[in-house]
Amino acid sequence: AFGCGVPAYPPLVSRVVGGENARPYSWPWQASLQYHSNGKWRHTCGGTLIATNWVLTAAHCISSSLTYRVFLGKYNLAAEEEGSIALSPEKIIVHENWDPEHLANGYDIALIKLPEHVTLSEQIRVACLPPAQSILSSNTACYVTGWGRLDTNGPLPDDLQQGLLLVVDYETCSKPSWWGNTVKPTMVCAGGDGIISSCNGDSGGPLNCQGEDGRWEVHGVVSFGSSLGCNYYQKPSVFTRVSAYSSWIEQVR
Repeated sequence: AFGCGVPAYPPLVSRVVGGENARPYSWPWQASLQYHSNGKWRHTCGGTLIATNWVLTAAHCISSSLTYRVFLGKYNLAAEEEGSIALSPEKIIVHENWDPEHLANGYDIALIKLPEHVTLSEQIRVACLPPAQSILSSNTACYVTGWGRLDTNGPLPDDLQQGLLLVVDYETCSKPSWWGNTVKPTMVCAGGDGIISSCNGDSGGPLNCQGEDGRWEVHGVVSFGSSLGCNYYQKPSVFTRVSAYSSWIEQVR
């Protein structure tokens, strides 16, 4: 069996500033959440395969009025790719405390149950979940991945992007000149150097950090950034901290 967090094609973890094309299939737990509109499917958010039949995403990505599908094993969204699979969710569970009017409260987390267990392959693998309550130390290097915009009003890329982000600890991120009390201890901040960030369309996707054993763990779910734009100094990207919701994830599954 394939263990979690170990890709067949290891990501090329460079120190490139700004987003860059990922190595194909090097983030094999990355999912594309798509909705149906005017006869075609449109990418709306990212997600993370955390079990063979569960995908983790953000609550704000889910609208009860839309029809969704989850695409796994994808690299280029515009191409037909052998080995990729599209599945209709069996059910979608949004955290019961999520309130779209109050993003700053947190709880921006949802789980999508797939109708079947997917067969793992070189293109499709599961990410590891972080240990419960684990907190990343400041300046930990993590990668945000997704098909989000390349800059504030830029085009949506076809190829999966990755961007190196350094973790900003809660103490710093919650300073008044940073995010202040908008950010909660149940969130992770990363970036804010004014150079790299997660951008529109990455919502729901993973903040991938390497554990001590070298496996990749999903420590964050892209939740929000600054309305000023993608890359403001002292306005890091804010992620739902997955390790704060370990028991919720267990209970739902």
